[in-house]
Amino acid sequence: MPPEVYCIILCYNGIQLTLDCLQSLYCQDYDNLQVMVVDNGSQDHTTEIIKHKFPQTVILENGENLGYAEGNNTGIKFAVQRGADFIFLVNNDTWVSKECISSLVDVFQATPGVGAAGPMVYAGEGDKIISSAGGAIEWGKAGAINVGMGEQDTGQYKHRYVDFINGCGILVSKDVVKNAGMLDPLYFMYWEETDWCMRIKKKGYSIIFEPASLMIHKAPIESVDLGPTTLYYLTRNRFLFFMRHATGAYKPISVMKAFHGAIRGVIQSRSQGKYAHSRAMGLAILHAVKGKWGYTDPCAWLSEG
Repeated sequence: MPPEVYCIILCYNGIQLTLDCLQSLYCQDYDNLQVMVVDNGSQDHTTEIIKHKFPQTVILENGENLGYAEGNNTGIKFAVQRGADFIFLVNNDTWVSKECISSLVDVFQATPGVGAAGPMVYAGEGDKIISSAGGAIEWGKAGAINVGMGEQDTGQYKHRYVDFINGCGILVSKDVVKNAGMLDPLYFMYWEETDWCMRIKKKGYSIIFEPASLMIHKAPIESVDLGPTTLYYLTRNRFLFFMRHATGAYKPISVMKAFHGAIRGVIQSRSQGKYAHSRAMGLAILHAVKGKWGYTDPCAWLSEG
């Protein structure tokens, strides 16, 4: 019997996306797979519909939106307690090829010291447009990029070591959870999988991108008009990540880059009449300075006060 993999789909509404994702997971060529949906307080009857359509699915209900990190941690704890060998985190707005999981498990079995592995991720537009072929951290720019984003896949990205795996699909071992911990809820959402991969690497494990494993992520590659809530967490958590992980000369450089980028965003948004966006990024700076992490009520920037 191959190692047992628990696949965790975190969802917050979007029932049709979740059903499509489940359908692809139940077509996997991997023989020892448990599928779990962790619901972050959906209001579209997600759990009832899944119980009817896919009664074999394990369902955990958080009752409220705990964010990406703590929402997934609920599922990770459950899987580890039940003896999972591997945990595969997957967004509900994805479709996975039938060999996706088996190809990732093969990476662990063929390469000693692997802590996390991730697939080739295509965008939903078709024509093999890459969304992520692994991630790279740009320490001098205070950035993190999805390698290959927007390119057509012609086989240019091979099996290789990377800095991080995009959180839309990442396989980790139970040993990693034991030794490096779970996702950090201080992030609530955004940057948490990058932080996780860094902590995994600091424990001596490697992170591997595997192009034989394929996933389609239905989210747009680039969002030209991010909402204020997204901007708040992206901005604030950028500070948290680089304050925590940058070393040597890169620490002050990356923190200043993050600060300058945030100030520029505050000014630009205000000049464009996007006052909620401006307030969100201003609060992100303030909260980073004060060390206020985790969930923040969006009324803080949506309010005119």
